[in-house]
Amino acid sequence: MIALLVNGQLRADCTSAIDAQDRGLHYGDGVFETMLLQNGKVRFLTNHYARLKAGCERLAIPAPTDTTIAGDVELLGRIAAEGVVKLIVTRGVGGRGYRSTAALTPSRITSLHAMPLSDGAQGIAVRWCRTRLARNVQLAGIKHLNRLEQVLAQNEWHDGQIAEGLMLDTEDEVISATAANVFLVSEGVLVTPDLRFSGIRGVLRDQVLVKAVSLGIEVQERAVRAKELLNASEVFLTSSVRGLRPVVRLDERTWQIGPIASRLLAALST
Repeated sequence: MIALLVNGQLRADCTSAIDAQDRGLHYGDGVFETMLLQNGKVRFLTNHYARLKAGCERLAIPAPTDTTIAGDVELLGRIAAEGVVKLIVTRGVGGRGYRSTAALTPSRITSLHAMPLSDGAQGIAVRWCRTRLARNVQLAGIKHLNRLEQVLAQNEWHDGQIAEGLMLDTEDEVISATAANVFLVSEGVLVTPDLRFSGIRGVLRDQVLVKAVSLGIEVQERAVRAKELLNASEVFLTSSVRGLRPVVRLDERTWQIGPIASRLLAALST
């Protein structure tokens, strides 16, 4: 970790920065955003804030203002111009028990981390995960703090050649990768899971859908099964930090980097 802010205050010692009674620690009672910092600015900051605010509203947590978040980002951007900003908002410090007490003050934890190594230029290899995503309409789409399914899934492999794992839900629908959204090209149509029951509506996912429409590419958000993904002409993943990464191998199935992924990569770079 490069730097840490707790409620806007810079902390030199991260080991004693968080109250041990915080509900984010005890119950995963909160939301988070993971954002790309470039040249001291967060890319798509407005979109990240909109998703954070929507997640807070879903959980009935008072959201910080956009000005507050911008202030955190500005301070971290003066410390390092490039990196990954993680923003966590919890319900705050409360007593024991699932039911929260009234009028808690939310906690805001904003940290700056080193950039991950780039791994997507030539395409990536992925695998299927055994761990399934549970269905819950109340939590679908938002980036809440409960990520145990993704933790279990990523611990299924330790092969450095495998960049990501694809996850199904309990009804055998393809939902996402462990830390990215998934797209496929089926009969010339760009398809992505609709995430009506689980998964995260990624900020870059939304940008890709907008860019695709502007390029005249037909898009569909709908249920996807594993067989359709294996029969697709292209598959790629998207995340705000790692960008758009074409998939070139899934177990024994291989792909070339296709024309739609290439067009979208070019469009996103402008």
